[in-house]
Amino acid sequence: MIAQSPMPKAVVAVPAERRWFLGLPTWIRASGAETNGTLSLLEQVIPPGFVSPWHVHHNEDESFYVIDGTMTVVVGDSAVTLNAGDFGFGPRGIPHGFRIEGTKPARILLMTNSGGLAAFIRETSVPAEGAAPPELNPADLPKVAAAAERHGMTILGPMPGI
Repeated sequence: MIAQSPMPKAVVAVPAERRWFLGLPTWIRASGAETNGTLSLLEQVIPPGFVSPWHVHHNEDESFYVIDGTMTVVVGDSAVTLNAGDFGFGPRGIPHGFRIEGTKPARILLMTNSGGLAAFIRETSVPAEGAAPPELNPADLPKVAAAAERHGMTILGPMPGI
């Protein structure tokens, strides 16, 4: 007899969980808890000039959707500039990162096809209960890298060519 997976719960609305991640306002819109581990959906507002670490997801693909602003997504040796309404895709196993372009912040959605990214964000951020983000302490970066490994990601360092 084949064991069947439990049916997912139907969720009508999930309140956003507001956090400070690397000093950035970040909302966990959906995590593995709400999606039977199949999705992470995060929203961020990121200032111009911000560059993400060069990293790789080992167990999940990452997608980018720009709500407002402009970002350049680099996946392997390819780069594409995304504007409001544009979508980008970073397959698992291929290093990638992004840079916010222009003179205004970008509002983006980050999505992965597992709950791992939301779990990583939750572990390495703090609830956004105050008006100002906590200061980013460079001494915390090794802890962030270790947490990334626990969630199936490797931080490789700064984005190349930036």
